[in-house]
Amino acid sequence: MTGGLVLRRGTAGFAIFTLVMVVAFLGLGLWQLQRRADKHALIAALDERLAAAPVTLPPSAQWPALTPEKDEFRRVSFAATYTALPDAMVYSSGSAVRDDISGPGTWAFVPARLPGGETVAVNTGFVQNTMQDRAQQDRAVGRLVTGQPVKLTGYIRFPEAAGALTPAENIAKRLWFTRDHLAMARTLGWGDGGKNVAPFYIDLESPAPESGIPKPGALTVHLKDDHLQYAVTWFALAGAVVVAFGVWWRGQKKSSS
Repeated sequence: MTGGLVLRRGTAGFAIFTLVMVVAFLGLGLWQLQRRADKHALIAALDERLAAAPVTLPPSAQWPALTPEKDEFRRVSFAATYTALPDAMVYSSGSAVRDDISGPGTWAFVPARLPGGETVAVNTGFVQNTMQDRAQQDRAVGRLVTGQPVKLTGYIRFPEAAGALTPAENIAKRLWFTRDHLAMARTLGWGDGGKNVAPFYIDLESPAPESGIPKPGALTVHLKDDHLQYAVTWFALAGAVVVAFGVWWRGQKKSSS
């Protein structure tokens, strides 16, 4: 009698444990399907922004309302004058948003002054293999600074945060390892030490300089989409737990008969 009671309690306990695991795995699978739907909606929104005709850059009064969720990769056009202030390099091993870029190099960030006096940081494009060549970067970027306004077309982007393993910037070389234009502005004196700098920067699409350096260009977004694979894995684990419980339960019935 006591043995039967212990067996029933053990079966009930294992059944509850199995139920909890199945519910958890099914929940994770459904969560991945929801993430897949959200990712597809994000991809569609980004593709729409990238394909849209450029609009006028919003005035500075609207800048605080801009967010990465609704404004990242939005195409804009505006007139600005590159300023004769120190530029910054951002090291990159390649690009996830430029199909025409491969291999190591740097992005050339240059401050540009708007007609109203505000400063916008412009990622003017890619310079191949110049992480240690400050002079080459200076020559390439220096050609952009003519003192004359230029009509620029590009994409609104927002600053990156440095990770735990991201190297610190090299101030002497004006070399950064994250696209944090606000940190560049504070360090290099853009826009009154960053006080009058837009909270976003511009990834330049055009115009390209005659030399081709720096190299601006169109952006494409390729977001990783493995959520269906993950969902199938979680659902398979839920099924495996149910099968394992069934095998165990049949074994228990045979041993007790």
